[in-house]
Amino acid sequence: MFDNLVESSSHKEDIARKGSFIGVTFLIYTVLCVAFFVAGIYWYDARLGDMELELTTLVAPVPVPQAERQPEKQQEAKPQKVEQNVDVRKELVADVAESRLPPKEISAKASDVPPVRRGVTTVIGSSDSNAAAPMPAGPGTGTGIVGAPAKVQIADEPPPPEAPKPTPPRAPISGGVLNGKAINLPKPAYPPIARAARAAGTVVVQVLIDENGNVVSAHAVSGHPLLQGAAVGAARQAKFSPTKLSGQPVKVTGVIQYNFVSQ
Repeated sequence: MFDNLVESSSHKEDIARKGSFIGVTFLIYTVLCVAFFVAGIYWYDARLGDMELELTTLVAPVPVPQAERQPEKQQEAKPQKVEQNVDVRKELVADVAESRLPPKEISAKASDVPPVRRGVTTVIGSSDSNAAAPMPAGPGTGTGIVGAPAKVQIADEPPPPEAPKPTPPRAPISGGVLNGKAINLPKPAYPPIARAARAAGTVVVQVLIDENGNVVSAHAVSGHPLLQGAAVGAARQAKFSPTKLSGQPVKVTGVIQYNFVSQ
């Protein structure tokens, strides 16, 4: 029954009407857009004369020639001649009229060294020359002769004394059984729990004694466990005389024995 379908004429007319409507609408919008674009161009041309435009010209900068710097000539420092104000002599030769400076030796040949001038300061040097601007000798009865400066030797400072080296601590020495060496050896209390258990026997406590004779450490090494605590507590309260080795007090390690008798 549905093999042959026939499209109605009303449906075709509806499609044709919608297509023509869309085509006409697109054409109208296209015409309006073109009209606005052309109108905008004409309007801009009409307003172009009223606008204030400033013409800007880009001009390349003119290179300015740099002034040639003339190298400054460094004026060489000319050594200034220092005028000598004292007489220089290889040796001091007194004038014949000067009696205060006797000659070293008498000779018939004249000395090549000129004599010392009176009233002018004279120093001993490696050549003979007279002062261009003589410096007068100071007041007094001297001859105005200046000797060469004495060479003073300054001894080096002695090295600082070495700091005394600290004496390394010595290892504790063994004292064995220390019961007879104690100044004060308190007796341990008998613990009630050990009394109830009828615990007895000898407890050996290892102790370390410092240079002043005080017990610094103690621990039990043998004995009944119920009695070790009381023995260690009594050992810590023991007091010994200091032990010395080569005149120096040393630490001592040893044992203290405590005998517990059951009651």
